[in-house]
Amino acid sequence: MYAEDTIVAPATPPGKGAVAIVRLSGGLAMRIARALWHPLGSAPPLPRRLGLGEIRDPQTGAVVDRAMCVMMPAPASLTGEDVVELHCHGGPYIVRRVVGLTIAAGARMAEPGEFSRRAFLNGRIDLTEAEAVADLINVRSESALQQALAQLNGALAQRVGQLRSGVVAIRAHLEAEIDFADEGLNLPRRKEIAADLARLIDDVALLHDSFRRGRLARDGARAAIVGKPNVGKSSVLNLLLGADRAIVTAFPGTTRDVIEESVTLGPWPLVLQDTAGVREAGDEVERIGIGRALGSATEADLLIAVFDASRPFEDDDARVVELCRERAGIALLNKSDLPAVLSPTELLDRGLGMPVLSFSALSAAGTPGLRDELGRALEALAAAGPADGVAISRERHREALAQALEALGNARSSALSGMPPEIVAVDAAAASQALGALTGEVGGEDVLDAVFREFCIGK
Repeated sequence: MYAEDTIVAPATPPGKGAVAIVRLSGGLAMRIARALWHPLGSAPPLPRRLGLGEIRDPQTGAVVDRAMCVMMPAPASLTGEDVVELHCHGGPYIVRRVVGLTIAAGARMAEPGEFSRRAFLNGRIDLTEAEAVADLINVRSESALQQALAQLNGALAQRVGQLRSGVVAIRAHLEAEIDFADEGLNLPRRKEIAADLARLIDDVALLHDSFRRGRLARDGARAAIVGKPNVGKSSVLNLLLGADRAIVTAFPGTTRDVIEESVTLGPWPLVLQDTAGVREAGDEVERIGIGRALGSATEADLLIAVFDASRPFEDDDARVVELCRERAGIALLNKSDLPAVLSPTELLDRGLGMPVLSFSALSAAGTPGLRDELGRALEALAAAGPADGVAISRERHREALAQALEALGNARSSALSGMPPEIVAVDAAAASQALGALTGEVGGEDVLDAVFREFCIGK
Protein backbone atom coordinates (compact mmCIF):
# COMPACT_ATOMS: atom_id res chain seq x y z
CA MET A 1 0.00 0.00 0.00
CA TYR A 2 1.20 3.52 0.77
CA ALA A 3 1.65 5.89 3.67
CA GLU A 4 -1.82 7.27 4.43
CA ASP A 5 -0.66 10.84 4.78
CA THR A 6 -1.88 13.94 2.96
CA ILE A 7 -0.19 15.10 -0.22
CA VAL A 8 -0.31 18.39 -2.09
CA ALA A 9 0.88 19.65 -5.49
CA PRO A 10 -0.06 22.15 -8.18
CA ALA A 11 -2.29 20.38 -10.72
CA THR A 12 -1.65 23.02 -13.39
CA PRO A 13 1.62 23.67 -15.28
CA PRO A 14 4.24 26.01 -13.82
CA GLY A 15 4.38 29.59 -15.04
CA LYS A 16 1.94 32.49 -15.15
CA GLY A 17 -1.74 31.91 -15.86
CA ALA A 18 -5.18 33.21 -15.03
CA VAL A 19 -5.90 30.29 -12.68
CA ALA A 20 -3.78 27.69 -10.91
CA ILE A 21 -5.13 24.63 -9.10
CA VAL A 22 -3.52 23.36 -5.91
CA ARG A 23 -4.72 19.83 -5.12
CA LEU A 24 -4.68 17.98 -1.79
CA SER A 25 -5.50 14.33 -1.12
CA GLY A 26 -5.57 12.41 2.14
CA GLY A 27 -7.10 12.29 5.58
CA LEU A 28 -6.11 15.85 6.54
CA ALA A 29 -7.16 17.48 3.25
CA MET A 30 -10.49 18.84 4.55
CA ARG A 31 -9.01 20.05 7.84
CA ILE A 32 -6.17 21.85 6.06
CA ALA A 33 -8.57 23.46 3.61
CA ARG A 34 -10.80 24.75 6.40
CA ALA A 35 -7.78 26.18 8.20
CA LEU A 36 -6.61 28.10 5.12
CA TRP A 37 -9.72 28.89 3.07
CA HIS A 38 -12.59 30.96 4.47
CA PRO A 39 -15.85 31.31 2.48
CA LEU A 40 -17.10 34.79 1.76
CA GLY A 41 -20.75 33.69 1.99
CA SER A 42 -22.68 32.90 5.14
CA ALA A 43 -22.17 29.12 4.80
CA PRO A 44 -19.50 26.87 3.30
CA PRO A 45 -20.30 25.35 -0.09
CA LEU A 46 -21.76 21.88 -0.41
CA PRO A 47 -19.44 18.99 -1.33
CA ARG A 48 -18.42 19.05 -4.99
CA ARG A 49 -19.61 22.65 -5.37
CA LEU A 50 -17.17 25.51 -5.99
CA GLY A 51 -17.31 28.28 -3.43
CA LEU A 52 -15.65 31.70 -3.34
CA GLY A 53 -13.51 32.67 -0.40
CA GLU A 54 -10.15 33.91 0.84
CA ILE A 55 -6.97 32.00 1.56
CA ARG A 56 -5.45 33.33 4.76
CA ASP A 57 -2.23 32.60 6.59
CA PRO A 58 -3.34 30.79 9.80
CA GLN A 59 -0.42 32.31 11.74
CA THR A 60 -0.98 35.97 10.88
CA GLY A 61 -4.50 36.09 9.44
CA ALA A 62 -3.14 37.90 6.37
CA VAL A 63 -5.04 37.37 3.12
CA VAL A 64 -2.90 35.55 0.55
CA ASP A 65 -5.44 35.31 -2.28
CA ARG A 66 -9.11 35.33 -3.18
CA ALA A 67 -9.79 31.81 -4.46
CA MET A 68 -12.38 29.17 -5.24
CA CYS A 69 -12.47 25.91 -3.30
CA VAL A 70 -14.13 22.55 -3.94
CA MET A 71 -14.15 19.65 -1.46
CA MET A 72 -14.68 16.06 -2.67
CA PRO A 73 -15.19 13.57 0.18
CA ALA A 74 -14.01 9.97 -0.09
CA PRO A 75 -14.61 7.55 -1.68
CA ALA A 76 -16.16 9.27 -4.73
CA SER A 77 -13.10 11.32 -5.62
CA LEU A 78 -10.12 11.21 -7.95
CA THR A 79 -7.98 9.20 -5.52
CA GLY A 80 -10.66 7.52 -3.43
CA GLU A 81 -9.53 9.71 -0.50
CA ASP A 82 -10.74 13.12 0.64
CA VAL A 83 -9.66 15.55 -2.08
CA VAL A 84 -9.61 19.36 -2.04
CA GLU A 85 -8.81 21.72 -4.89
CA LEU A 86 -7.95 25.38 -4.34
CA HIS A 87 -8.45 27.43 -7.53
CA CYS A 88 -6.27 30.47 -6.94
CA HIS A 89 -4.76 33.10 -9.22
CA GLY A 90 -2.01 31.71 -11.41
CA GLY A 91 1.00 33.74 -10.38
CA PRO A 92 4.03 31.62 -9.40
CA TYR A 93 4.47 33.43 -6.08
CA ILE A 94 0.84 32.86 -5.06
CA VAL A 95 1.06 29.16 -5.94
CA ARG A 96 4.24 28.77 -3.90
CA ARG A 97 2.66 30.55 -0.93
CA VAL A 98 -0.48 28.40 -1.02
CA VAL A 99 1.49 25.17 -1.32
CA GLY A 100 3.77 26.31 1.49
CA LEU A 101 0.80 27.02 3.76
CA THR A 102 -0.66 23.55 3.15
CA ILE A 103 2.69 21.93 3.96
CA ALA A 104 2.97 23.98 7.15
CA ALA A 105 -0.53 22.75 8.06
CA GLY A 106 0.42 19.08 7.76
CA ALA A 107 0.59 18.07 4.09
CA ARG A 108 3.68 16.97 2.20
CA MET A 109 4.70 17.51 -1.42
CA ALA A 110 3.40 14.78 -3.71
CA GLU A 111 5.76 12.64 -5.71
CA PRO A 112 5.34 12.43 -9.52
CA GLY A 113 2.24 10.40 -10.35
CA GLU A 114 1.26 9.93 -6.70
CA PHE A 115 -2.33 11.12 -7.11
CA SER A 116 -2.92 8.63 -9.94
CA ARG A 117 -1.10 5.92 -8.04
CA ARG A 118 -3.41 6.39 -5.06
CA ALA A 119 -6.38 6.27 -7.45
CA PHE A 120 -5.13 2.90 -8.70
CA LEU A 121 -4.41 1.50 -5.23
CA ASN A 122 -7.88 2.55 -4.08
CA GLY A 123 -9.59 0.93 -7.05
CA ARG A 124 -10.64 4.12 -8.83
CA ILE A 125 -8.72 3.22 -12.00
CA ASP A 126 -6.71 0.26 -13.31
CA LEU A 127 -3.20 0.42 -14.73
CA THR A 128 -4.30 0.79 -18.34
CA GLU A 129 -6.53 3.74 -17.39
CA ALA A 130 -3.68 5.31 -15.41
CA GLU A 131 -1.44 5.03 -18.47
CA ALA A 132 -4.21 6.60 -20.56
CA VAL A 133 -4.11 9.67 -18.29
CA ALA A 134 -0.41 10.10 -19.08
CA ASP A 135 -1.12 9.58 -22.78
CA LEU A 136 -3.87 12.23 -22.77
CA ILE A 137 -1.46 14.77 -21.32
CA ASN A 138 1.02 14.08 -24.14
CA VAL A 139 -1.27 13.63 -27.19
CA ARG A 140 -0.01 15.13 -30.46
CA SER A 141 -2.64 13.90 -32.94
CA GLU A 142 -6.28 12.90 -33.34
CA SER A 143 -5.39 9.20 -33.46
CA ALA A 144 -3.48 9.47 -30.17
CA LEU A 145 -6.39 11.36 -28.59
CA GLN A 146 -9.00 8.78 -29.61
CA GLN A 147 -6.82 5.88 -28.50
CA ALA A 148 -6.12 7.46 -25.10
CA LEU A 149 -9.82 8.26 -24.56
CA ALA A 150 -10.85 4.71 -25.45
CA GLN A 151 -8.26 3.33 -23.02
CA LEU A 152 -9.33 5.79 -20.32
CA ASN A 153 -12.92 4.60 -20.76
CA GLY A 154 -11.83 1.01 -20.14
CA ALA A 155 -11.76 -0.43 -23.68
CA LEU A 156 -8.39 -2.15 -23.25
CA ALA A 157 -9.17 -3.27 -19.70
CA GLN A 158 -12.46 -4.76 -20.86
CA ARG A 159 -10.79 -6.63 -23.72
CA VAL A 160 -8.09 -8.01 -21.42
CA GLY A 161 -10.77 -8.93 -18.88
CA GLN A 162 -12.62 -10.98 -21.50
CA LEU A 163 -9.44 -12.84 -22.40
CA ARG A 164 -8.63 -13.50 -18.77
CA SER A 165 -12.16 -14.74 -18.11
CA GLY A 166 -11.64 -17.31 -20.86
CA VAL A 167 -8.46 -18.53 -19.21
CA VAL A 168 -10.14 -18.65 -15.79
CA ALA A 169 -12.99 -20.77 -17.21
CA ILE A 170 -10.47 -23.31 -18.52
CA ARG A 171 -8.67 -23.30 -15.18
CA ALA A 172 -11.97 -23.94 -13.39
CA HIS A 173 -12.58 -27.09 -15.45
CA LEU A 174 -9.05 -28.29 -14.78
CA GLU A 175 -9.28 -27.62 -11.05
CA ALA A 176 -12.61 -29.44 -10.92
CA GLU A 177 -11.00 -32.46 -12.58
CA ILE A 178 -8.15 -32.34 -10.08
CA ASP A 179 -10.36 -32.04 -6.99
CA PHE A 180 -13.36 -34.12 -8.02
CA ALA A 181 -11.89 -36.77 -10.30
CA ASP A 182 -14.03 -39.52 -8.73
CA GLU A 183 -17.34 -37.65 -8.73
CA GLY A 184 -18.33 -38.51 -12.31
CA LEU A 185 -18.63 -34.87 -13.43
CA ASN A 186 -19.25 -34.13 -17.11
CA LEU A 187 -16.07 -32.14 -17.75
CA PRO A 188 -14.44 -31.17 -21.08
CA ARG A 189 -11.99 -33.66 -22.52
CA ARG A 190 -8.39 -32.72 -23.28
CA LYS A 191 -9.06 -32.13 -26.98
CA GLU A 192 -11.91 -29.76 -26.13
CA ILE A 193 -9.70 -27.87 -23.70
CA ALA A 194 -6.95 -27.71 -26.37
CA ALA A 195 -9.48 -26.27 -28.85
CA ASP A 196 -10.56 -23.62 -26.33
CA LEU A 197 -6.91 -22.77 -25.71
CA ALA A 198 -6.28 -22.47 -29.47
CA ARG A 199 -9.11 -19.93 -29.79
CA LEU A 200 -7.70 -17.96 -26.86
CA ILE A 201 -4.23 -18.02 -28.40
CA ASP A 202 -5.64 -16.51 -31.62
CA ASP A 203 -7.43 -13.74 -29.68
CA VAL A 204 -4.41 -12.92 -27.50
CA ALA A 205 -2.12 -12.94 -30.56
CA LEU A 206 -4.42 -10.48 -32.35
CA LEU A 207 -4.19 -8.05 -29.44
CA HIS A 208 -0.43 -8.61 -29.16
CA ASP A 209 0.03 -7.85 -32.86
CA SER A 210 -1.90 -4.57 -32.54
CA PHE A 211 1.23 -3.02 -30.97
CA ARG A 212 2.43 -1.47 -34.22
CA ARG A 213 -0.89 0.31 -34.75
CA GLY A 214 -1.14 1.41 -31.13
CA ARG A 215 2.42 2.70 -31.05
CA LEU A 216 1.88 4.48 -34.36
CA ALA A 217 -1.19 6.27 -32.99
CA ARG A 218 0.57 7.18 -29.75
CA ASP A 219 4.10 8.06 -30.89
CA GLY A 220 3.83 8.39 -34.67
CA ALA A 221 5.53 6.52 -37.50
CA ARG A 222 9.10 7.35 -38.47
CA ALA A 223 9.84 8.18 -42.11
CA ALA A 224 13.48 8.53 -43.16
CA ILE A 225 14.17 10.66 -46.26
CA VAL A 226 17.04 8.95 -48.11
CA GLY A 227 18.94 9.54 -51.33
CA LYS A 228 22.34 10.42 -52.69
CA PRO A 229 23.72 13.94 -52.05
CA ASN A 230 22.08 16.96 -53.65
CA VAL A 231 18.88 15.25 -54.83
CA GLY A 232 16.63 17.54 -52.74
CA LYS A 233 16.03 15.59 -49.53
CA SER A 234 16.12 18.69 -47.31
CA SER A 235 13.79 20.53 -49.69
CA VAL A 236 11.31 17.66 -49.43
CA LEU A 237 11.46 17.92 -45.63
CA ASN A 238 10.85 21.68 -45.74
CA LEU A 239 7.88 21.27 -48.12
CA LEU A 240 6.20 18.69 -45.90
CA LEU A 241 6.76 20.85 -42.82
CA GLY A 242 5.75 24.09 -44.53
CA ALA A 243 8.85 25.73 -43.02
CA ASP A 244 12.57 26.09 -43.75
CA ARG A 245 13.74 23.64 -41.09
CA ALA A 246 16.70 22.18 -43.01
CA ILE A 247 19.46 24.18 -44.70
CA VAL A 248 19.29 23.87 -48.50
CA THR A 249 22.32 24.67 -50.70
CA ALA A 250 23.64 23.62 -54.12
CA PHE A 251 26.64 21.97 -52.47
CA PRO A 252 26.52 18.19 -51.93
CA GLY A 253 26.91 17.02 -48.34
CA THR A 254 25.28 20.05 -46.65
CA THR A 255 23.29 17.76 -44.33
CA ARG A 256 25.75 15.99 -42.02
CA ASP A 257 23.42 14.79 -39.24
CA VAL A 258 19.87 13.45 -38.94
CA ILE A 259 17.24 16.22 -38.57
CA GLU A 260 13.89 15.22 -37.04
CA GLU A 261 10.58 17.08 -37.16
CA SER A 262 6.95 16.00 -36.73
CA VAL A 263 3.91 16.57 -38.94
CA THR A 264 0.35 15.26 -38.83
CA LEU A 265 -1.20 13.57 -41.87
CA GLY A 266 -4.91 13.09 -41.29
CA PRO A 267 -5.21 11.48 -37.86
CA TRP A 268 -1.67 10.10 -37.85
CA PRO A 269 1.51 11.71 -36.47
CA LEU A 270 4.60 11.28 -38.64
CA VAL A 271 8.20 11.90 -37.57
CA LEU A 272 10.26 12.96 -40.61
CA GLN A 273 14.02 12.38 -40.65
CA ASP A 274 16.24 14.25 -43.11
CA THR A 275 19.45 12.27 -43.50
CA ALA A 276 22.92 12.73 -44.98
CA GLY A 277 23.39 11.79 -48.63
CA VAL A 278 24.20 8.13 -49.30
CA ARG A 279 27.60 7.86 -51.04
CA GLU A 280 31.21 6.93 -50.41
CA ALA A 281 32.30 9.23 -47.58
CA GLY A 282 34.82 11.95 -48.36
CA ASP A 283 35.93 12.63 -44.76
CA GLU A 284 35.44 11.34 -41.23
CA VAL A 285 32.58 13.73 -40.37
CA GLU A 286 30.67 12.76 -43.50
CA ARG A 287 31.32 9.07 -42.79
CA ILE A 288 29.68 9.43 -39.39
CA GLY A 289 26.73 11.29 -40.92
CA ILE A 290 26.20 8.59 -43.55
CA GLY A 291 26.38 5.92 -40.85
CA ARG A 292 23.64 7.68 -38.93
CA ALA A 293 21.60 8.01 -42.12
CA LEU A 294 21.80 4.27 -42.72
CA GLY A 295 20.87 3.61 -39.08
CA SER A 296 17.83 5.88 -39.33
CA ALA A 297 16.75 4.19 -42.56
CA THR A 298 17.03 0.75 -40.96
CA GLU A 299 14.96 1.73 -37.92
CA ALA A 300 12.32 3.78 -39.80
CA ASP A 301 8.78 2.48 -40.35
CA LEU A 302 8.85 3.72 -43.95
CA LEU A 303 11.22 5.42 -46.37
CA ILE A 304 10.93 8.42 -48.68
CA ALA A 305 13.55 7.71 -51.36
CA VAL A 306 14.56 10.74 -53.46
CA PHE A 307 16.15 10.45 -56.91
CA ASP A 308 17.31 13.14 -59.37
CA ALA A 309 15.31 12.97 -62.62
CA SER A 310 17.80 15.28 -64.38
CA ARG A 311 20.81 12.95 -63.96
CA PRO A 312 21.47 9.39 -65.12
CA PHE A 313 21.27 6.45 -62.70
CA GLU A 314 24.54 6.17 -60.71
CA ASP A 315 26.18 3.82 -58.23
CA ASP A 316 24.94 5.97 -55.33
CA ASP A 317 21.37 5.58 -56.66
CA ALA A 318 21.91 1.81 -56.69
CA ARG A 319 22.86 1.99 -53.00
CA VAL A 320 19.59 3.77 -52.29
CA VAL A 321 17.59 1.18 -54.25
CA GLU A 322 19.24 -1.57 -52.23
CA LEU A 323 18.41 0.31 -49.01
CA CYS A 324 14.74 0.36 -50.08
CA ARG A 325 14.51 -3.33 -50.90
CA GLU A 326 11.42 -4.93 -49.32
CA ARG A 327 10.67 -1.74 -47.39
CA ALA A 328 7.44 0.27 -47.23
CA GLY A 329 7.61 3.79 -48.60
CA ILE A 330 7.42 6.18 -51.54
CA ALA A 331 10.03 7.13 -54.16
CA LEU A 332 10.23 10.68 -55.50
CA LEU A 333 11.70 11.42 -58.92
CA ASN A 334 12.68 14.97 -58.04
CA LYS A 335 13.64 17.92 -60.28
CA SER A 336 10.85 17.17 -62.75
CA ASP A 337 11.05 20.85 -63.77
CA LEU A 338 14.33 20.03 -65.59
CA PRO A 339 14.76 17.93 -68.75
CA ALA A 340 14.16 14.30 -67.81
CA VAL A 341 17.06 11.83 -67.95
CA LEU A 342 16.00 9.23 -65.38
CA SER A 343 12.51 7.69 -65.71
CA PRO A 344 10.21 5.84 -63.28
CA THR A 345 10.42 2.77 -65.54
CA GLU A 346 14.21 2.63 -65.21
CA LEU A 347 13.99 2.82 -61.41
CA LEU A 348 11.50 -0.03 -61.36
CA ASP A 349 13.61 -2.06 -63.79
CA ARG A 350 16.61 -1.63 -61.47
CA GLY A 351 14.72 -3.24 -58.60
CA LEU A 352 12.91 -0.39 -56.82
CA GLY A 353 9.70 -1.81 -55.37
CA MET A 354 7.98 1.41 -54.24
CA PRO A 355 5.44 3.68 -55.93
CA VAL A 356 7.31 6.36 -57.90
CA LEU A 357 5.99 9.94 -58.01
CA SER A 358 7.13 12.72 -60.32
CA PHE A 359 8.11 15.62 -58.07
CA SER A 360 9.62 19.09 -58.06
CA ALA A 361 10.87 20.49 -54.78
CA LEU A 362 11.47 23.81 -56.55
CA SER A 363 7.85 24.35 -57.62
CA ALA A 364 6.24 22.04 -55.02
CA ALA A 365 4.64 20.07 -57.86
CA GLY A 366 3.61 16.65 -56.58
CA THR A 367 3.36 17.63 -52.90
CA PRO A 368 -0.39 16.74 -52.62
CA GLY A 369 0.31 13.37 -54.20
CA LEU A 370 3.17 12.76 -51.76
CA ARG A 371 0.91 13.55 -48.82
CA ASP A 372 -1.76 11.20 -50.17
CA GLU A 373 0.73 8.37 -50.64
CA LEU A 374 2.16 8.88 -47.16
CA GLY A 375 -1.36 8.82 -45.73
CA ARG A 376 -2.08 5.51 -47.48
CA ALA A 377 1.23 4.09 -46.23
CA LEU A 378 0.34 5.07 -42.66
CA GLU A 379 -3.10 3.48 -42.99
CA ALA A 380 -1.44 0.28 -44.21
CA LEU A 381 0.95 0.29 -41.24
CA ALA A 382 -2.00 0.74 -38.87
CA ALA A 383 -4.20 -1.92 -40.47
CA ALA A 384 -3.46 -4.83 -38.12
CA GLY A 385 -5.44 -5.31 -34.93
CA PRO A 386 -8.70 -6.62 -33.41
CA ALA A 387 -12.00 -5.87 -35.14
CA ASP A 388 -13.14 -3.77 -32.16
CA GLY A 389 -10.25 -1.35 -32.75
CA VAL A 390 -8.63 -1.91 -29.34
CA ALA A 391 -4.84 -1.70 -29.55
CA ILE A 392 -1.91 -1.82 -27.16
CA SER A 393 0.69 0.95 -27.28
CA ARG A 394 3.33 0.20 -24.64
CA GLU A 395 6.17 -2.28 -24.43
CA ARG A 396 4.82 -3.37 -21.03
CA HIS A 397 1.57 -4.45 -22.71
CA ARG A 398 3.37 -6.37 -25.44
CA GLU A 399 5.65 -8.19 -22.98
CA ALA A 400 2.70 -9.27 -20.81
CA LEU A 401 0.77 -10.57 -23.82
CA ALA A 402 3.87 -12.38 -25.10
CA GLN A 403 4.17 -14.12 -21.72
CA ALA A 404 0.49 -15.05 -21.87
CA LEU A 405 0.91 -16.46 -25.40
CA GLU A 406 3.86 -18.60 -24.34
CA ALA A 407 1.98 -19.97 -21.33
CA LEU A 408 -1.16 -20.68 -23.37
CA GLY A 409 0.91 -22.45 -26.02
CA ASN A 410 2.52 -24.63 -23.37
CA ALA A 411 -0.89 -25.41 -21.87
CA ARG A 412 -2.30 -26.42 -25.27
CA SER A 413 0.68 -28.66 -26.00
CA SER A 414 0.23 -30.34 -22.62
CA ALA A 415 -3.48 -30.84 -23.22
CA LEU A 416 -2.90 -32.38 -26.66
CA SER A 417 -0.28 -34.68 -25.16
CA GLY A 418 -2.75 -35.96 -22.57
CA MET A 419 -0.73 -34.61 -19.65
CA PRO A 420 -2.31 -34.62 -16.16
CA PRO A 421 -4.64 -31.69 -15.43
CA GLU A 422 -2.17 -30.31 -12.86
CA ILE A 423 0.40 -29.70 -15.62
CA VAL A 424 -2.07 -27.93 -17.90
CA ALA A 425 -3.42 -25.87 -14.98
CA VAL A 426 0.03 -24.54 -14.06
CA ASP A 427 0.50 -22.99 -17.51
CA ALA A 428 -3.07 -21.70 -17.59
CA ALA A 429 -2.44 -19.99 -14.25
CA ALA A 430 0.70 -18.37 -15.66
CA ALA A 431 -1.31 -17.04 -18.62
CA SER A 432 -3.96 -15.65 -16.29
CA GLN A 433 -1.30 -13.94 -14.18
CA ALA A 434 0.34 -12.37 -17.25
CA LEU A 435 -2.99 -10.97 -18.45
CA GLY A 436 -3.78 -9.68 -14.96
CA ALA A 437 -0.48 -7.79 -14.92
CA LEU A 438 -1.76 -5.65 -17.81
CA THR A 439 -4.50 -4.08 -15.71
CA GLY A 440 -2.73 -4.37 -12.37
CA GLU A 441 -4.78 -7.18 -10.87
CA VAL A 442 -1.43 -8.73 -10.05
CA GLY A 443 1.99 -7.14 -10.09
CA GLY A 444 4.79 -5.92 -7.90
CA GLU A 445 6.03 -2.53 -6.85
CA ASP A 446 8.52 -2.47 -9.72
CA VAL A 447 5.66 -2.56 -12.24
CA LEU A 448 3.83 0.26 -10.47
CA ASP A 449 7.00 2.34 -10.31
CA ALA A 450 7.51 1.92 -14.06
CA VAL A 451 3.94 3.00 -14.83
CA PHE A 452 3.70 6.04 -12.57
CA ARG A 453 7.19 7.53 -12.80
CA GLU A 454 6.39 9.20 -16.14
CA PHE A 455 3.57 11.31 -14.67
CA CYS A 456 3.91 14.98 -13.83
CA ILE A 457 3.92 15.85 -10.15
CA GLY A 458 0.29 17.08 -10.02
CA LYS A 459 -1.13 13.81 -11.37
